[in-house]
Amino acid sequence: METEIINGVLTLKFNMIQTIALGIVMYYFGVLMRKVFPFFVKLSIPASVIGGLTSAVLVAVLQTQNIISFQFDLTLQSVLMIMFFCTVGMNASYKLLINGGVLILAFWSICALAVILQNLAGVCIANLFGMHPLLGLICGSVSMIGGLGTAGTFGNFFETSFGLNGAMAAGMTCATFGMIAGSALGGPLSEWIIKKRKIVTPHLEMSNQIVSNTGDGSSDYEEVGVLAEEEGVIATPSYDEKEDLVSGPRLMRNISWILVAMGIGSTFSYYFNKIGILLPAYLVTMIVAVLLRNIGDVSKLFEMDTKAIGMISDISLAIFVTMAIGTLDLRQLSGLALPIFVMLVIQMIIVILIAYFLVFKLLGKDYESTVMSAGFVGFGLGATPNALANMQTLSSKHGTALKALFVVPVVSAFLIDFTNALLIMFFANLFK
Repeated sequence: METEIINGVLTLKFNMIQTIALGIVMYYFGVLMRKVFPFFVKLSIPASVIGGLTSAVLVAVLQTQNIISFQFDLTLQSVLMIMFFCTVGMNASYKLLINGGVLILAFWSICALAVILQNLAGVCIANLFGMHPLLGLICGSVSMIGGLGTAGTFGNFFETSFGLNGAMAAGMTCATFGMIAGSALGGPLSEWIIKKRKIVTPHLEMSNQIVSNTGDGSSDYEEVGVLAEEEGVIATPSYDEKEDLVSGPRLMRNISWILVAMGIGSTFSYYFNKIGILLPAYLVTMIVAVLLRNIGDVSKLFEMDTKAIGMISDISLAIFVTMAIGTLDLRQLSGLALPIFVMLVIQMIIVILIAYFLVFKLLGKDYESTVMSAGFVGFGLGATPNALANMQTLSSKHGTALKALFVVPVVSAFLIDFTNALLIMFFANLFK
């Protein structure tokens, strides 16, 4: 670690290896905090957020008081970011889309509309406060439906490509708040719907003996639930803590596919940018990953192991988010507190209204659509884990909703990422 006196302040310079090592240490600090304080688990706040935010606050305090300053080499952060989004693309199997049918398309369309509304609201509020419209995008679908991964990606992209200082810090702040709000609001909204609309839940059906014990009433979606589990999408709550081991060769094979996709994607991204088509490397890599996955599925020449890819996804996202939040310069948020607060309140209202009037009312006005509403609030403000936590909590209380537990992760885990990224780039080029 190099040290240097800059403007009279001792500055610690972390190279890329030291930066990622610090990220891992802070991640496990977050793991420890989740064990000590269970409410972090209840709100589905990941260890990466806890550890990263702790690091960012500590760094901000030390730098503000001119005690010690820090410089971080974020080269490996970018690699991990692209790797994570590549794994998202690797999960986009055409078989899931075919079996999900109309319900997936309908929910996907609602989510796409939510992306547009979140961005329009963000841009309008940014203009109201006399701020750059791109800040509105950062506090819109970039950090809301996009979550921490997209916030870190586009925050960095907006800073380097459009010169929007503070974009990363604003995005991560909004995404972190969104994860808390998504977990806090999803369940209560659905409970309110169940009581207000007198929704018949599976447990209520059983207690009233409305449905026979043959199981025929759920046969129309049991098949897609099984397929979702086979394809690596969580369809039902699992309480089995036994770890499904992935062998070294399996892991190596899938890492190789991911690295190949990253290489091809970065090459295409370079040439796109060279001719004036501004596309983030992660988006192009996601598309390459989707093509590779489905070429393998159709041709049967090779296959992706969803469990191995899931492991790579979890590791890359955890370290990337910890590094992205932990190296934030929170001082850049000074003066943005009120605009960001107003934007977040408006975003919460938008998501709740969409969950009730579109997800619930258009997708059935039944228990399944009620649980889907909770899931939508979870990832509309936070991320897929928040959506799953909301839905699984309701399922454990009122009965399993297999359609919801299948459709929401399929859309939130990868389909909406493509839609969101494309719409963000459209709005970014429109308002830059």
